[in-house]
Amino acid sequence: MERAAEVFAALHCLVIGLSHVAHPAAWVEFFIWLRGKGKVGVFVNGFLSLAFGSIIVAFHNVWVGLPAILTVLGWLQVTKGLLSFVAPQIAMKSLNRVSPERSGEFVWAGVVLLTLSGLFWFLVFSNR
Repeated sequence: MERAAEVFAALHCLVIGLSHVAHPAAWVEFFIWLRGKGKVGVFVNGFLSLAFGSIIVAFHNVWVGLPAILTVLGWLQVTKGLLSFVAPQIAMKSLNRVSPERSGEFVWAGVVLLTLSGLFWFLVFSNR
């Protein structure tokens, strides 16, 4: 199951990372739209984080070496989802940071996601 979680994360980070790099303005528009929905928008963002994180946490409980990075990422996403549902006013602060002038931050986030994808693909194909 650990390998399946690594493939899942590698694909997820690859697709989202490429999209962040290629279309940062669309991501700005998406998050501004979520922000406009208030707590409902925060909940939608929370569902996305919780879904990704829960899958990782459920199937990748590795706390040693490079694979631990994926486990930590999963728990961070679960925590983000939890925060969105129990303290939406705090989670809204991250949505309030989004603006067209800051769209370059999505490019950098995309680069980070692509780097993580590369790491996760390495884990998938390495002989551990």
